Amino acid sequence: MAFAAFATAEAQPQAPRKKSRIALFLLLPGILYLVLFFLTPLVSLVLTSLQAPTEFGDIGQYSYAFNWQNYVDVVEAYWPHILRSFGYALAATVLALAFSYPLAYFIGVKARRWPLLQSLMLVLVIAPFFISFLLRTLAWKQILSDESFIITSLKALSLMAPDAHFTGTPFAVIFGLTYNFIPFMTLPLYTTLERLDLRYLEAGSDLYANPFTVFRKVTIPLSMPGIVAGTLLTFIPAAGDYVNASRDFLGGPDTQMMGNVIEANFLVLLNYPAAAALSIILMSAILVLVGIYVKRSGTEDLL
Repeated sequence: MAFAAFATAEAQPQAPRKKSRIALFLLLPGILYLVLFFLTPLVSLVLTSLQAPTEFGDIGQYSYAFNWQNYVDVVEAYWPHILRSFGYALAATVLALAFSYPLAYFIGVKARRWPLLQSLMLVLVIAPFFISFLLRTLAWKQILSDESFIITSLKALSLMAPDAHFTGTPFAVIFGLTYNFIPFMTLPLYTTLERLDLRYLEAGSDLYANPFTVFRKVTIPLSMPGIVAGTLLTFIPAAGDYVNASRDFLGGPDTQMMGNVIEANFLVLLNYPAAAALSIILMSAILVLVGIYVKRSGTEDLL
């Protein structure tokens, strides 16, 4: 009897250890994937950012070194592009939130009584994803070109100067960023608002709060996870975008963002260390800004 109890006590600790091994085995493919396709390129990018030109080498030939001066050089040379990128991304994120919140609120809260309408509006929100990002931006370039009906009508009504242009301006770039990333803002907001318990809103009204107070004190705090998720999904890709600000699309010479500079250094100038250093700076700045934003919004559990 004592021997059986001792054997049972010895066998009990083996179960958690076996479960941990199974969990580790199940996580192994994901860990290998992250190491191969995220960690390895990131290490290579960091090493490339520290390279120095090969002595007596041709253009585009660099050797591994610890040339930290690359970071100083790119900040001094491209600081306007860095500020412009985050300024455009912030403006586009704010505009996307302003447009998406009423839309998501209507779909997730007001349209609950009409499931067919709710599904139809969700399809309309997702529909742009079925068309290429480049084609959508190129279409807006044609719509907003100087010869388009919209621009010629605005000039005919004296709402625009005869020699004014819309494409190639910061307004066009911010418009393109806002349009292209609105679904990334709307869907997280809809997901949060669709689960909103309407009894909280009714309780606020029963306590004699006006609709604006209920919205400010109840609806917005309860939808904050969706706001944070949508903001991150919009701001991060917008800050690194290089399509909308390109001269081939909605941008011009004075609207270049960091993505355009990185592309030019990698593919045209063959200045791989500068491009890699700018990429590291972009990622680091986004991580810092996102961390501060999530910390201030009180949704650290999203990280």
